[in-house]
Amino acid sequence: MRLLRLPGVHRPRSDTWLLAGALGRERLEGARVVDLCTGTGALAITAARGRAEAVTAVDLTRRGWLAARINAALNGVRVRVRRGDLFEPVGDDRVDVIVTNPPYVPAETDTLPRHRAAVALDAGRDGRALIDRICREAPSRLAPGGVILLVQSSVCGIETTCRALRTQGLEVEVVERQRGPLGPILRARAPMLRDRGLLGDRDEEEVVVVRGRRPG
Repeated sequence: MRLLRLPGVHRPRSDTWLLAGALGRERLEGARVVDLCTGTGALAITAARGRAEAVTAVDLTRRGWLAARINAALNGVRVRVRRGDLFEPVGDDRVDVIVTNPPYVPAETDTLPRHRAAVALDAGRDGRALIDRICREAPSRLAPGGVILLVQSSVCGIETTCRALRTQGLEVEVVERQRGPLGPILRARAPMLRDRGLLGDRDEEEVVVVRGRRPG
């Protein structure tokens, strides 16, 4: 996959590729897919390569929108790219797969950042500002049998996400787990995370992919 990363657009890291692996195991041929918080468009491109019927990529930032458009063209796939806040530019149509790598890094305040370097990272004091919204809004947009795949860190509550999706009527499981040392941003914030009870004694996290399926 060829990816051009514009300044201010989050570089795909191990969590993106963990999620891409889970996405590749879904039945994508003929599916309608939405990629929220697309960034470079790597996940949307993965879906399009899997012969999805229609792929829509959404990003809040102008640079993310532009990067996803460029990268879809570089990889010779058709992706509809929209700029906006989560599902706002998508409409009310139900889809077969929602895939998302949202911001999930706990921050000093609940005020979401405006600076482009932090937009893809900071997600409120508990790291759940975007995750909680997605858990509320995504299930009603899934077609029967539709799936949401969401990647996040253990520092922002894996079971909280699973419980929120189950409350919305989805069948939920964790399909990928990857444990390792904290990255530089979380490591710098480790004292704050411990003060809030979000991190244990070791400078480690578990990154997981949560899968929720709408029965039908």
